Amino acid sequence: MATGEAHKEDCLPGEFGVAVECCKSSFRGAADPVSADMKAIDWSRLLRIVRFHRIEGLAWKYMAQADGEIPEQVSRALSHDASAIAASNLRAAAECRDLSAAFNSAGLALLFLKGLPLGALAYETASLKSSIDVDLLIDPAELERVSVLLLSRGYRLANPRDPSKLHLWHRRSKESLWVREGLQVDLHTRTADNSRLIPRIDVRSPRQIVDLGSGIQLATLADEQLFTYVAVHGASSAWFRLKWIADVAGFLNGRGADELEHLYRRSQELGAGRAAGQALLLADRLFGTLSSVRAIRDELRSDTSTRRLYEAALRLLISGAGEPTERLFGTLPIHWTQFLLLPGSAYKLSELARQARRAMLRG
Repeated sequence: MATGEAHKEDCLPGEFGVAVECCKSSFRGAADPVSADMKAIDWSRLLRIVRFHRIEGLAWKYMAQADGEIPEQVSRALSHDASAIAASNLRAAAECRDLSAAFNSAGLALLFLKGLPLGALAYETASLKSSIDVDLLIDPAELERVSVLLLSRGYRLANPRDPSKLHLWHRRSKESLWVREGLQVDLHTRTADNSRLIPRIDVRSPRQIVDLGSGIQLATLADEQLFTYVAVHGASSAWFRLKWIADVAGFLNGRGADELEHLYRRSQELGAGRAAGQALLLADRLFGTLSSVRAIRDELRSDTSTRRLYEAALRLLISGAGEPTERLFGTLPIHWTQFLLLPGSAYKLSELARQARRAMLRG
């Protein structure tokens, strides 16, 4: 790569670059001085970017240090958003604590995916990360008992709408949607849309207990499985929202070269395919995650398909053009990138069949 090209790649566009700095400053163990040129910021654009990428809590933590330099209207908006996120996370944490106790009392297996545990691991607090839903991973053999438990707690099945189709739905989809008074639960019976990806990561996989504070502790996947799962999950949406890759970079921040290489190699053994490389290249581009393991960076960049996945995700991230579903052909980059996650025709055929089934379910 020519020097000029490398320099060009190092520059992130305007307010998006400020949004990246907001995220980076909140990583566990990161110093967080305000380094952005406040006078050069288009504040209305920055606010739109921050809200689209759902990093309001991270942005306010960063910007509050220079509150006097922020336009009052923007300051109020970010402060309000951050407070709402913290309050929502507090309610969700209490519900997760109660769900964990209820599952334990019923003898049901349970892990919490992403969400509050990942936020605590990435940012050393569960109050900053915006989470719309609570992701639960269960044993598919216990789906009926879990559905009875959720109904007893006041949840209703929102997708699929017909409870009689719940088991059929889970044979074709990895999750169902349950709602209750502003709370949303994504109930997972497997960890990936395509069963050829990470097939051995399930509710019986190695786990860790994450302390959210206030005496709340939740079980989630152990580090190797968690990194692998989050990489595949982000790839399923082509990483179009900054908060997802920020979570990964925060989770990996401060880890040594040997540990980073180990996590990547282990992700390959667990079946993440190119999703892990896509995540690492993207985290490296935005946050310098691979600065200590350049050999891995070079290895990933040398793979044409991994680099195409990374470039497609970066274009979606930087464009910030809104929800993909709101634009004509807006979801096309998401759909085609799925075919690159694993090599071989068998995977591509299985992915074609999966996407066709999903289209029919939505229809």
